[in-house]
Amino acid sequence: MRWLRAARAVLDRIEASQPDAVERASRLCADAIAGGGLVHLFGTGHSRIPVEEMFPRYGSFPGFHPLVELSMTFHTEVVGSNGQRQAMFIERVEGLAEVILENFDLRPPDAMVVFSASGLSAVPIEIARGARARGLPVVAVTSLEQSLAGEPQHSSGTRLLDHADVVLDLCTPAADALIELEGLATPVGPGSTLAAVALVNEVKVRTAELLVACGAMPPVLTSAAVVGGEESKRLFDAAYAEHARRVAGVLRGAAGDPPARRET
Repeated sequence: MRWLRAARAVLDRIEASQPDAVERASRLCADAIAGGGLVHLFGTGHSRIPVEEMFPRYGSFPGFHPLVELSMTFHTEVVGSNGQRQAMFIERVEGLAEVILENFDLRPPDAMVVFSASGLSAVPIEIARGARARGLPVVAVTSLEQSLAGEPQHSSGTRLLDHADVVLDLCTPAADALIELEGLATPVGPGSTLAAVALVNEVKVRTAELLVACGAMPPVLTSAAVVGGEESKRLFDAAYAEHARRVAGVLRGAAGDPPARRET
C-alpha cells in the first residue's frame, strides 16, 4: 500500500503547513457568500475535479460558482477529436482567459479560486490576473514545489502564485506522482487531486462554520439517507434556486452589457 502511505504523508504536510492559508481562504469565501456574492472556481485539465468537489456535491452549498471550459477539461478521448493534445494547447493560449471572463460581471464582494498544480499555464494565470484587475481577491491552489521547479511559460514570466492573495499549497512533489519503482525511471501515482480535494473540503467546512456564525448559511445539498426523500428534495431545490439567483446576477448579456447586479 505504498501510494496510500505516500498520500497520507501529503495530507500530513497539508495539515501541518496550511492551517493559516486555509483560514484566510475560508474567510474570503465566507465574506463573499455572506455579502450576497459568489466564489468563482476555475481549473483546467484534472483541476476540474476539485472545482466540482466544491459545488454541486453532497455536503456542499450555493455561493460557489464553477467555471469549467469543456475545451480544456473534456479530453477522455485522449487522442483524436477532443483529445488531450488540443486541451493542453488551448490552456496555454494567452488572451483566452479574458474572453472567458467577459461573460461575467465580476466585482466585489466576489472572490476567485484558481486551481492549477503546476501554476504555469497561461489560462489559469490570466484568470487570476483578470479577477484581481476587477477587484476580486484570488486564492491559488497549486503545488509550490512543482510550480517553482518549472520554467514560467507565460510571456510575463510569472506563475499563478504571483497573482494570488492567498496560496494553498498542495504539498505534492515536482513530479506530482508520489511513488518511485525499482526498474522504472519515472514515478507513478499522482497526488495533486487528492490534495486539492482535501483542501477544498477544509475550506468548505470552515466557510460553512463562518456562515453559520453570522447567520448567512445557504441550504446544504443533503442525501435522502440522512434527512429523508422529501426534505432532501426541498434542500436540493432551494440550493439550486439560490445558485441560479446568484449566477443570474453575474452573467452578461449577448451584447456584453452587465446584468442587473444582485443586492448585497
